[in-house]
Amino acid sequence: MSRAAIPGLPSRYPIGGHLPALYADDDFAQRFTAGLDTVLAPVFATLDNLPAYLDPRVTPADFLTWLGSWVGAADDPAWPVERRREAVGRAVELHRWRGTRRGLVEALRLALGVYAEVGGDGAAVWSATPGADLPPPPPAEVLVRVWPEDGGRVDPDRVQEVVTVMCPVHTVCRLEVLPGPPTDDEGR
Repeated sequence: MSRAAIPGLPSRYPIGGHLPALYADDDFAQRFTAGLDTVLAPVFATLDNLPAYLDPRVTPADFLTWLGSWVGAADDPAWPVERRREAVGRAVELHRWRGTRRGLVEALRLALGVYAEVGGDGAAVWSATPGADLPPPPPAEVLVRVWPEDGGRVDPDRVQEVVTVMCPVHTVCRLEVLPGPPTDDEGR
């Protein structure tokens, strides 16, 4: 999509109508300002539609990367446009959930189109009783299982990239790529 000069685009604010009366009947002044109207019409059209440019649901596709840079959204030009729109629209929400199970599951679904299941808590322990000994330490790793939504292929390297970015630094994440949803005998 181009926001350059569009042939025949009328100006909503013709300059010739705003000139002093002295130039209202001057043919040269009217033709000169009509030429400026042609140049300025796309600018006015863009400004009139500015709210649409700032809404990821309807912004032109070539603006998504720019708009996503404002909110730190993950954006990959190889993604379908609807997925890119959703990534930009939900970026703030995903930042709020960063470092949590929910955030990791949503980031994997959004970025790669995979289902995910996260098990383990990264070795966090606590005691509800003041002064008591700590409970025994849990496993120090988080298990992330992913499988494709549509039976397609999952790229383990891309999954690892998302997991590395979304998991807290102190956690160790183990990744399993499954061909389909886990069954009960796989520990679900």
